[in-house]
Amino acid sequence: MSQYFDRGDETLWNPSNGVSRLFRRQVAVFEAELELSSGIGPMENDECQIDPATFEIFVNALLAQRRRTSHAVLLALSEGFTATVLALAERAGIRVDWAQLGSAPDGAPEATGTSAPAEGRARGAGLRGKARELERHMAR
Repeated sequence: MSQYFDRGDETLWNPSNGVSRLFRRQVAVFEAELELSSGIGPMENDECQIDPATFEIFVNALLAQRRRTSHAVLLALSEGFTATVLALAERAGIRVDWAQLGSAPDGAPEATGTSAPAEGRARGAGLRGKARELERHMAR
């Protein structure tokens, strides 16, 4: 059994029921944290629609939240979800503000000789790589 995440008539992702259930629960958590709708509609008859305009706002807000923190546990807890959302956004043709991944957290020194910007770029590159890997799996 599987469920469908669609944009109009196009299926973007068709995960198993268990993966879909876990993902949708994480969506609800991040919607509450960001105080934004994700644009991912309810699952009805094993299908849900994604509203691209709302989803784009959600995706970029998720990246902005990630940019604002250097908290290792928060980053670890959100990494898999964020990579999955980014992969889904790419499949949906959403304009992702990838530049937000490579910058230092807000309030961190940009050019003072510290490693914060380099660490931010490395984390961003790692997350982007993970999103690309997941996107390949979503296409199967």
